[in-house]
Order: sequence, then structure tokens, then C-alpha cells
Amino acid sequence: MDIFDTCFEINDLLSMQSEVAGRNLLIRLLADLDRTKQEYPQVVNHMIRATGLFPYLRLENASWDQRYVHQAYEADVGRGVATLHREQSNVLAKLLDGKNIAVSAPTSFGKSFIIDAFIAAKRPDNVVIIVPTIALMDETRRRLFKKFSEEYTIITAPDTRLADKNILIFPQERAFGYLPLLEVIDLLVVDEFYKASQKHDPQRAPSLVKAILKLSKKANQRYYLAPNIKELGENSFTRDMEFLELLDFNTVYLDINEPYKELGGDEVKKGEKLIELISRDSQKTLIYAGTYTEINKISDLVTEHMPIRDSIYTSSFARWLRQNYQSDWVLADLADRGIGVHNGSMHRCLSQLQVKLFEYEDGFDSIVSTSSIIEGVNTSAQNVVIWRSKLGGNNLTDFSYKNIIGRGGRMFKYFVGNIYLLDAPPKSEETQLEIEFPDKILGTLDEHQDADQLTELQLERIIEFRTQMSSIVGAENFTRIKRENLLQDSDADFLLRLAMDMKESPEEWRGFGYLNSKNPQEWDAMLYRVLKLKPGNWDTPYKKLVTATKAISDNWGTDLSKIISSLKDDGIDIEEFFKLERTVTFKLSALLSDTNELHKMIVDPTIDISAFIGKMSRAFLPSAVYHLEEYGLPRMISRKIHTSGLVNFEEPNMDLSRTLERFKEVGVNAVSKIETLDLFDRYVVRFFFDGITPDEEMTGGHAH
Repeated sequence: MDIFDTCFEINDLLSMQSEVAGRNLLIRLLADLDRTKQEYPQVVNHMIRATGLFPYLRLENASWDQRYVHQAYEADVGRGVATLHREQSNVLAKLLDGKNIAVSAPTSFGKSFIIDAFIAAKRPDNVVIIVPTIALMDETRRRLFKKFSEEYTIITAPDTRLADKNILIFPQERAFGYLPLLEVIDLLVVDEFYKASQKHDPQRAPSLVKAILKLSKKANQRYYLAPNIKELGENSFTRDMEFLELLDFNTVYLDINEPYKELGGDEVKKGEKLIELISRDSQKTLIYAGTYTEINKISDLVTEHMPIRDSIYTSSFARWLRQNYQSDWVLADLADRGIGVHNGSMHRCLSQLQVKLFEYEDGFDSIVSTSSIIEGVNTSAQNVVIWRSKLGGNNLTDFSYKNIIGRGGRMFKYFVGNIYLLDAPPKSEETQLEIEFPDKILGTLDEHQDADQLTELQLERIIEFRTQMSSIVGAENFTRIKRENLLQDSDADFLLRLAMDMKESPEEWRGFGYLNSKNPQEWDAMLYRVLKLKPGNWDTPYKKLVTATKAISDNWGTDLSKIISSLKDDGIDIEEFFKLERTVTFKLSALLSDTNELHKMIVDPTIDISAFIGKMSRAFLPSAVYHLEEYGLPRMISRKIHTSGLVNFEEPNMDLSRTLERFKEVGVNAVSKIETLDLFDRYVVRFFFDGITPDEEMTGGHAH
């Protein structure tokens, strides 16, 4: 590519108001210059300035006006200064001006970076950031901890005490526990706010809408982020927000290749093409598989056609997986070949470790993923391969497709993202986001406080729910349910059915207290009774859920590998074990919590199974151990630390905050010296400590 001819062409495009085409051509030129390690001539800096990509300006040969622009767009982003691009700077200016903003921009835009700059400039007292997944929660926590932990308490786990200044980072379900404690929220951030739409995420939308509704009432200012939304439909949640559609402002170029056209649906050739693409030396590739079944197909292809390679990181990880989880686990076979797997059900520490290993030059070259990679982490790659245009049982939407390919490329790392389509993409369409009130959340709303958001019919249903529920539990109890947010489920119809069942058949609930028994064999009858209350809720036979609940009740006392292998006879493999453990800790414990509250009001106030529910919600592990997994420290390493006597996780008051303080007191070196830790355990310990200790010194960088 001739530099001056290309710049001439870019200039022509800009003068014809074709900024997107001009910027795309410029990014490809920058990629060429980067690959050949050439200096930028003055004219390239001029084009960078004209397209608003200020972070890309090279200062060593810049003119005074280009240096001035680079400096004018600098912002403190927390313990360091970075140059923002033109549109980032515009968004930040509006936020600093006190405006409420909903932003839709490409994945590579740097939307979350603006949060850091806002906190650094305004020093607000309370910031609440709602994220869609635990993985993204930990990633956000690590980033903000490095920058702001000296001034702020960074809160991700329930029950952490509030300080004078707080940054709270949660998936929406966890926000409700802090509602009574937060009088004012200075900035409410909702990341991936498109998930409030029933169309985009029917499972999570009700609880996210409920969280947005409750938190917004306390928020002085709101900042909502999403990719790929062209229009925002009229709705009560964003009525007073300025919507900024910045989809055309890309900072990397996506080069889309369409091998599926030559493959003609031939699965054998498709497999060969995939192996060819991921066998290239040291190029980082994300493979979107679409479903768990397709992940298995890709795993078979990889283990059959790719050689085992010798790398200290991936070989140690494979060995560690076989020792701690399952000796014949396919994930270990893939790790031996430099390939990881990311899905929404495996233990979070495993997903985090694999994303970390993907960042190393001699770590993973590829990661195979379901949709969890697009909503779960901010990782990016040089190549993105679409293996199957599916999202679970459904066809991939254009919205999700754009989200996935948006993982290709990253500022300063890969100017160009190479996209390889091994399956036909969905038809292109412009997404209008519609956010409606799901009827499922009417059970938690109030006809007075929320009247402005509701239709007449919805108001009638809320009043009817209040009347019927009050007649069962009493008006005073109903007021307390609302005031203290006692019930986690928001589905009014279900809650009424549950309360009515207790009122009409109290004798069938007499055994509820057996769930407090130390003998898991005594839990069966009540667990089955509770599971049958929500028949469409579980995606698995009741028997498997009950079996898994009893098996994980010994999570702290028995090696995880033994628990996993003991479930084989019940038809539960390791992948299903992960899913079942998640279902038990989230869905089942939430249902039991609501059942317990209503049981105390309707059947027997002397029986309370809160302690049992608490244990279940943390997979029967000590409280801190469960939450440390979200910080990247797996339970088997916590167990070794506990056995060494360095940290006593069984102390009654050893919550997450105290545990983290204890770790900081003893330090990474003391923990690493524990004799029972192997080489990879020690690597994991360092990764964990890196996330709980601020950097001694952070230098300025670029906004990416």
C-alpha cells in the first residue's frame, strides 16, 4: 500500500463526507505500517486527526497542532492519563455535564473506559455498575481496583460493608441486597442494557428491568451501554436519557472472509478449514461454536487432528485439570493442544484462568465458546471464526452476530480483525431496542410508587395481587414483604400459587424443617416438593437436581474430583455437574428463600431454614471460599491454604472482606510457599493476588 496514494484517497473520501470509508482505509494503512514497522509520515498523523482517532497519533514526528490535539483529548482515567478518541471525549463531556446517556457503539469503542475517566474527574461517593455476568464483574473489579482502591471500597460480593466511597459491581440479582443501604447513587451504569429487552434475553430481562427500576429511583445520573442498537424505542426506562448512536465510529477494521460459500455445507471440508485456520502460528483466534453440542464436535476435531504441544502454561494447566477435576476431561486434552473452552456453566475461576492464558503469547492460541464470550468478558482476538450461526436452539440474530464479530481486532493490538464465516451469517437488519414491563415482575411493584411506568391493566393486576396476597399472609406481613424486599421471585402468579398451596394444605408442609437436618438423606421429600412448584424452571430431571444437591453438600469435606466421579453412575458428567451446581446455588436457593419466608408467615413461624439456604447459595462451601472463586481462587487451593493453617476459612466471622485483609497481611510469598501447592497452584495464587493488590506504579496509556 503506497502511503501517499492511500492518504490522497482517504482525503478524497473525507471531503465527500464518507468518513466511515475513509477511517476504514486509514486503519488498514496503520495496520500495514505497524506490520512493516515503518515511521508515520506527517501526512498520516494529519489523516488520524481528521478522522478523530487521536490515540493513534505518533508524537515523535507530529506537528505542534497535532501534539496540541493529542494533549487536549487526554483524560485522567485513574492513576494515569490516556488520550481519548473524538467520540469517547464527546460522551465523557456530556456525562461530566450531568446528562443521562444511553450509548450504542461498536465493541471496540471503549465505552467502559469512559466510566474510569468520569470517576477520576468527579470523585462521586457511590457508583453502581450492573454487569451481565460474574466473569465481567471480576474483570471490571480488577480494572477499577488497580485504579481506585486507595479511595474506594470496591464491592462485588453480598454482605460487604459499605464505606464512605463505594464502587459496587454486580449482576442485577445481587443489587437488591444493597437497595436499603444505598440512599443515593451518584452514577448508575448498566452495561449491556439491551438485556432488559425480552426479545434479547427473556431469562434475565425481568430481573434486570426490576433492578433498573429500583436503582434508578436513587440515581442522580445514569449511563447505559450497549453495542449494535440502531434505535431506542419509546420506553419509560430511558425516557429522559439522551440516546447516542455511534455505531459508525469504529477504531479497528473487520475483514470479513466467507469460506462457507466454497464449502457448500460439506461438514468434513468445514472441519478441515477450521483446523487450517487455527493451526497458524501464534495468531489468537476466538471460535464461536453456538451450542454445547457444537463445542463437542470441535473438541473431537481438535483432539484428532492437532498435535500436543509443549508449553509451560498450557501443559501445566492440562495436568492441573486432570488432577483436580477429572482425569479424562476433554478440556485437558484441548489445553494440551493450546486451545481453551469458554462457556457459561463451568466454574468461574476456570473461565477466568483460560482468558488469562489466552492473553499470553505462549498461552492458548484459540478459545472455543458459546455466547458466554460475547457477554462475559472483554477479550478480543486477531481472528474470529463463526462455526455455526446458532445461539443455543435458535438461529443467530444479526444483533448477536455483530456482537460476536465485534470481538475481532483491538486498538493498538490488532488494527484489523479477520472474520471467517464457516456458516452463512444471518440477514443484516437494523436493531431497534424495545424495553417493556414484563408482567412477571408485577409481584414486586407498587401501584403508587411505580404508577407512572405502568398500564391500567398492569395497575389492576398489582392491586389484585396485593388484595389476594394480603388475605393469605395478612396486610402487615404484605407491607413488610414489599418494604424489606423479602421475596426474590417477581412472578405474582407463581407467588400466589405458592402461598395458596401452603394455606390450603399446611399439613403437606410439616416436614419443611427437615431441610435443617445434617443428614442429606432427609432432604429428599421437601426438595422434590419445592422443585415441583415450578415445573418449567429447571432444564433437568428433578432426580438429578436432588442427587447433585446432596453430593455438593460435602463440597468442603471431599475432593471435587471424587464428587464428580461419584455422580457418573447417576448419568451426570462433569459438564452437567457444573450446570447443576449453578442451578442449585442460584435458582433453587432463591426459590427456597421465598418458600421459607412465606412458610414462616403462613404455616409455622418457629421453623426457619435460612442457615440451610445460606449454605446452599454458596455451594455448601465456607462463605469466603465460594466468593474467592469469583476472584479467581479455586476451592481446592483454598482448601490447601486452610489445611496449612495460614487462613482459617471456618472461623464464623471470616467473611470475604476479612479474608482479603488476611491475605494482604500474609502476602503472596507466604501463600506460595505452602508445600502442598504445585507449580500451577502457585501461578493461580499469583493471578489471584494480582487482582487484590494495587499496582505500585501505573504509567499513562491509551484508551483501549
